Amino acid sequence: MTNFENMVICRCEEVTYGQLLSTAAEHKCTARELKLRTRAGMGFCGGRTCRVSVDKIIESVSPDITPGDIPLKYQPPVRPVTFGTVGEKK
Repeated sequence: MTNFENMVICRCEEVTYGQLLSTAAEHKCTARELKLRTRAGMGFCGGRTCRVSVDKIIESVSPDITPGDIPLKYQPPVRPVTFGTVGEKK
């Protein structure tokens, strides 16, 4: 692998450009399938930092797949809390 292929695209799940590119080329998958196979976009940020890059990789490997085929969605980085925690006085 070259240094470019070792570049981390998804910081949350530590998925590299090379991993994404080889998986997309091998399986000819959509952005959603690539996400499920590599976990890119499934970390704490919910794909906010890597979504565009994942879409661009899919477009470069499979030109017949449009980005809107199965779009990735953003997940808010939230945790469930109780009302008692929110209304607690300090």
